[in-house]
Amino acid sequence: MSLDLNSDLGEGFGAWTMGDDAAMLDIVTSANIACGFHAGDPSIMRRTCALAVEKGVRIGAHVGYRDLAGFGRRAITMAPAELRDEVLYQIGSLDAFARAAGDRVRYVKPHGALYHSASKERGLADAVLAALAEYDRELALLGPAGTQLERAATAAEIRFVGEGFADRAYTPSGALAARGTPGAVLQPNEAVAQAVSIAMSGTARTVDGSGQVSVSAASICVHGDSPAAVEMARHIRAALDDVGVPVGAFC
Repeated sequence: MSLDLNSDLGEGFGAWTMGDDAAMLDIVTSANIACGFHAGDPSIMRRTCALAVEKGVRIGAHVGYRDLAGFGRRAITMAPAELRDEVLYQIGSLDAFARAAGDRVRYVKPHGALYHSASKERGLADAVLAALAEYDRELALLGPAGTQLERAATAAEIRFVGEGFADRAYTPSGALAARGTPGAVLQPNEAVAQAVSIAMSGTARTVDGSGQVSVSAASICVHGDSPAAVEMARHIRAALDDVGVPVGAFC
């Protein structure tokens, strides 16, 4: 069984750019493309979708709170029905550009604060899944296994794909360590080792050094917004090849 590599891409806005999307698309098998709420704009969405299709990379809608100033990392209180509508809006807008490029959106992954809050709160998770079900029940949901997102996907009969992170440390409870925590963002060599550990044994390091935590993942994320992201992703893919783990898209 193959392991997917994904990355968050298309996260510029207007004249501002973030990461080397073209280079990352030569390495990963799935692209979580920003839909204009936490990052991205119509031209960036079009360009990133076109590049992904050209390189044979699967397109996912990276949906988040409407928070450009905070890059979607600030939780926003809203009614579940409002969140459902905002997620539905984002999926549809990205899918228009994906179809213009010759493919379609294959899956959805929440971003930032929405990823974390919907993992914990069933009402928010149900709102995200309601949007998927209304748009296209063939869409998959990419997120952390064993959370409210997985439970909501199971209840909605939407395919769920567990995700692990190469470049982020975990708490002993299995959640991602907050970015402000010392050691929460791993160095490239540490990220390579963690990707292999998740792939081979389903475990990852804990940020406090107390041991390992279980991570059930069919896809591993490599964040695209650090200066060394592309080199790190190349090393991760090479390391997976070295240990005999085939890399391929999950959808």
